[in-house]
Amino acid sequence: MAHAIDAFDLDIHGMTCADLGCNVGGFTDCLLRNGAASVIAIDTGYGVLAWRLRNDDRVDVRERTNALHAEPPSDGVDLVVVDLGWTPQRHALPAARNWVKPGGAIVSLVKPHYELTESERRTHLKDGRLSDDLALDMVTRVQDGLESMALRLLGTTISPIRGGKSSRRSGAGNREFLLHLEPA
Repeated sequence: MAHAIDAFDLDIHGMTCADLGCNVGGFTDCLLRNGAASVIAIDTGYGVLAWRLRNDDRVDVRERTNALHAEPPSDGVDLVVVDLGWTPQRHALPAARNWVKPGGAIVSLVKPHYELTESERRTHLKDGRLSDDLALDMVTRVQDGLESMALRLLGTTISPIRGGKSSRRSGAGNREFLLHLEPA
């Protein structure tokens, strides 16, 4: 998330935010450290969010909650950040769009290996990894579908962190991308 804030020149100060797929709270923590007024942290897990964040008055913890079906606040939020494992963007982005107030934005982490069809997974994934060329094709596929989701692309950047738990040590994980979007 820090890379997205820098790459997209985002000013988070005073924003109300939602973190769809917060897990341990890396994105939530980054938003707060960059001046967010509050973060609604949503995850299907329970007891996973870092203790410090769970006890921070600026964080509204919503565990055991599927972000695709969670009810947004009636007035929406300024910024939605998305990191939903196993969930293609064609499902995640419409849900995120429901949370954004007019003038708001979305930053979504695209994991290209989750954008593959079932037959593409069988053909293109090697030991759970997707080649960088095919990863780029998948993010292009996501971008090509944005108009049908009533979203406009403001920017794209390559995540400096490769996906996958073991990739942090080996550098061999899947290439991932960050998209900066706004409602069209």
